[in-house]
Amino acid sequence: MGDGMTRQGTFTFNGISSRDYSLWLTGAGVYGAPARKYESVSIPGRNGTLTMDGGAFEDIEHTYKDCFIASEDAATALQGLRNALMSVNGKVRLTDDYNADEFYLARYMRGLDPDVAPLMKGAKFDLVFTRDPRRFLTSGETTTTLTQSGTITNPTLYPSRPLLRVYGTGNLGVGDVTITINYADSYTDIDCEIMDAYKGAVNCNPYIELSGNDFPTLKAGSNGITLGTGITRVIITPRWYRL
Repeated sequence: MGDGMTRQGTFTFNGISSRDYSLWLTGAGVYGAPARKYESVSIPGRNGTLTMDGGAFEDIEHTYKDCFIASEDAATALQGLRNALMSVNGKVRLTDDYNADEFYLARYMRGLDPDVAPLMKGAKFDLVFTRDPRRFLTSGETTTTLTQSGTITNPTLYPSRPLLRVYGTGNLGVGDVTITINYADSYTDIDCEIMDAYKGAVNCNPYIELSGNDFPTLKAGSNGITLGTGITRVIITPRWYRL
């Protein structure tokens, strides 16, 4: 094992561990930050440019440099790894040993070009994933349940879009947004990330109203949660993240 900057580690992609393929990696390449989305506009007669902030960030390349397979049968290990990476569609969960309190949403879009050792007992290569710019905190998967009005504190600098399971009908206040719920069958799930309301396969969007026509976010710091008459409980999955 090398020094702290190049210690051997593993990752898990879509529930499959790199250990399953005798694959080890270094931490190089996993500490980068994404670029902010913005548009620069040049205005005649005005010095410089006007920068229009898109309020979001670009996808980022998440690179595991100098990965290596140490196996008596590197060919079989490589075949299994190729299939595990290439068979996945869309962004799925990616975790590694270097940032154990985080997870990513990533897809593998590159090819695989290993430098194979003699007698096929080893191989070395880089793996480059394309991932969502957010580093989601595992603590953001822990739910908070409120049966009366209270607060929830966002420990990061970035507004998150929570998943809300709301029991009852009436008004629920989340920060400065009021959600009016008219669906009377036990509970309604409101996913502020994908901007959708449902209960299982039932579309509940016709039964909710949003003040300002926008789904709420949990801003940095304290956020007030107000349970109006008829709302008996709310379960919040906050989805904290950092960059």
